[in-house]
Amino acid sequence: MATYKEILGTAVQNFAGDPANPIIGQVWYNSISGRFRYNEVAPQLGAWSTGGSLNTARGLFGGAGTQTAALTFGGDANAPYPAGLKGETESYNGTTWTELNDLNTARSVLTGVGASNTAALAFGGFVFAPVTAPVANTESWNGTSWTSVNSLNQARQQPGGAGTNTAALAFGGEGPAPVGKTGSTESWNGTSWTTSPATMNTARFAMGSCGATNTAALAFGGQEPAPLYADTETWNGTSWTEVNNLNTARGSLSGAGTNTAALAYGGTVPPARSAATETWNGTSWSSVNSMNIARSGLAVVGPGTNTSALAVGGFTPTLTGATEEWDVATRGAWATGSPLNTARSVFAGAGTQTAGLAVGGSPTSGITTGATEIYNGTNWATVNSLNTARLGLGATGTQTAALAFGGLGNFPPVVNLAVNESWNGSTWTELGDLNTARRNLNVGGAGTNTAALAFGGISPAPGRSANNESWNGTSWTELNDLNTARAGLGGAGLTNTSALGFGGSTTVAVGNTESWNGTSWTEVNDLNTIREALAGSGTNTAALAFGGTFGSITGATESWNGTSWSQADEMNTSRENLAGSGTNTAALAFGGAAPAVTGATEAYNDPYYDNLTITTTV
Repeated sequence: MATYKEILGTAVQNFAGDPANPIIGQVWYNSISGRFRYNEVAPQLGAWSTGGSLNTARGLFGGAGTQTAALTFGGDANAPYPAGLKGETESYNGTTWTELNDLNTARSVLTGVGASNTAALAFGGFVFAPVTAPVANTESWNGTSWTSVNSLNQARQQPGGAGTNTAALAFGGEGPAPVGKTGSTESWNGTSWTTSPATMNTARFAMGSCGATNTAALAFGGQEPAPLYADTETWNGTSWTEVNNLNTARGSLSGAGTNTAALAYGGTVPPARSAATETWNGTSWSSVNSMNIARSGLAVVGPGTNTSALAVGGFTPTLTGATEEWDVATRGAWATGSPLNTARSVFAGAGTQTAGLAVGGSPTSGITTGATEIYNGTNWATVNSLNTARLGLGATGTQTAALAFGGLGNFPPVVNLAVNESWNGSTWTELGDLNTARRNLNVGGAGTNTAALAFGGISPAPGRSANNESWNGTSWTELNDLNTARAGLGGAGLTNTSALGFGGSTTVAVGNTESWNGTSWTEVNDLNTIREALAGSGTNTAALAFGGTFGSITGATESWNGTSWSQADEMNTSRENLAGSGTNTAALAFGGAAPAVTGATEAYNDPYYDNLTITTTV
């Protein structure tokens, strides 16, 4: 049995530190997953994935709890007042939101704190009647209903908050005229609010905030109302201290964590909403993976942590009930490698990350190529070309045993091809054609050169195709179709009995994902980012989807765990009509259009080691 030291040349050492802010060369052990990680590179940490939507879409509301036990309450439903002000309360169990008893006072731009969805505090906000103004109302939640308790000393809307329902902090915000913006700070002891003599250094409202207690909080961003702020301040129970600013100044953002380990996300950066996410290590902010949906006025569901947080609701600018979950367990990073010798797009790839194969494509509009290249982990080398030059083809297999099928020859006229060729590592040989000629079918294919699957694409009629064919090494056989006919979709799979198809275009980009079990296709959870002309790698239970377009070209990368997609690090070069190879933890992306045709190559590595046998931790 190999030891960790025998595999990597170093023993595992105990180290007191923060795995959310790793050191290059440092070994970390994740006690939850039982996985070791060695930081050969500094990956962009964390990713957002889609969770269950609110029952009532709203913005500018309060929140409390954790990622798997959250509470949201109040808010603005973007309707004429007073009906637009909400008292709705919803509880989240990590999967779905459930409606519970309303606040006693319906209001928006309020703040909430609390460690769970059974014990929370709501304070401040804005009401329409009897007077349109900020309020001081405070309510306590016991898991079933809200009880009105002693009010804030200073009525305010859009304040910051930290702590629990028995030890909270309220700071900043906007009071009624003539108070306006304020930096005043109040502490809650479970019964009443006490005003602190210490005020914030920068009076403001609509800031991000977090903190697990009323003696240690963080305030960041905000507005007063203009300009937007990037200012960050930390509270030690007695006074506020200015520290390093956010990288992106913004208002109406959200936050989670503590004053030494926080997360800031979303907000407004006029004229647009922001999806930017930053992580705080107690000293400075670092930009990490953005949310899938740019928005402002989202709930502050906290305290949460900087490794496990929720982004809920808000304005996109239209109202949304979308929920996203932040998790640092999903990682990975793209590193730039040597480019293809023939830059091209709308082509196919096969093989692994260190033994890739690039086949066919278009180096310029209207021109096809049969150029074939092999990758050794460092450089591409040109080898024998396809017999039939074409673009929009599919391919599958390894660097020494591959299959290339379908596509489109030089045009005009537009003539779809059924041509099928087999690669033995040296030359291409024509074999039995597809039953249905088509182009822009699954990018990356699925299977081997003797057991392949070809699905989707564009055929002469009726256009987008759901056709699905299986190759046995001699001929193609038509099997059950995809549920959704489409072209330009991504594909993954090691055999013709187990595959995954995702994304593509039905005339518009989609996020549909389907799993193949050898007999039929089953619809499963969609991609977080709808797109077509993307690439894929891996299997039907562990895949990677990257690149593509949904109106604009993207470098978005998502990882599939057999159930759902989660966001990973974006490619360095956003592009469409690219090719890919490898697995979900060691992938290769090459070529495409960005928007000009490119030969750019990138290697994706998940920095976790999943298959190590550990016998010592000394």
